[in-house]
Amino acid sequence: MPLSDAAVRNATPADKPVRLFDGGGLYVEISPKGAKLWRWKYRFGGKEKRLALGVYPEVSLAEVRAQHLEARKVLRSGIDPGEKRRVDRLVRVDRSQLSFAAVAAELLALHGKKNSVLTMKRNGRIVEKDLNPEVSPHLLLSDQSLAT
Repeated sequence: MPLSDAAVRNATPADKPVRLFDGGGLYVEISPKGAKLWRWKYRFGGKEKRLALGVYPEVSLAEVRAQHLEARKVLRSGIDPGEKRRVDRLVRVDRSQLSFAAVAAELLALHGKKNSVLTMKRNGRIVEKDLNPEVSPHLLLSDQSLAT
């Protein structure tokens, strides 16, 4: 029988973790300290895996069911949802490397090998004081393709 919001809200902790299943491998795990964690148990590549979907009540039953459906679609397409989440997280982290400041620092370091110390200091000041405040609020061209 599917879970109801009242059943999750009124669930009490026990000495050991308790799992209340909603169906399709989706469940809420209640820890002995009272934390209520949404999880999905699935199989990929012949192995049982678990995917954390959020913490109750921050993530409601309706929201977690929607996440569960999306993750099942990903699994049906032959992709491990846990691995996809990990890769998506890495892509978000790598977007920070596309900032103007990061690209300018890399360019200055690259040209620093052939320029004098005085030229490098001057170029660094120009980038830091003049260019960075003007350009940084805007997306770089390669970053705009990621934003869509």
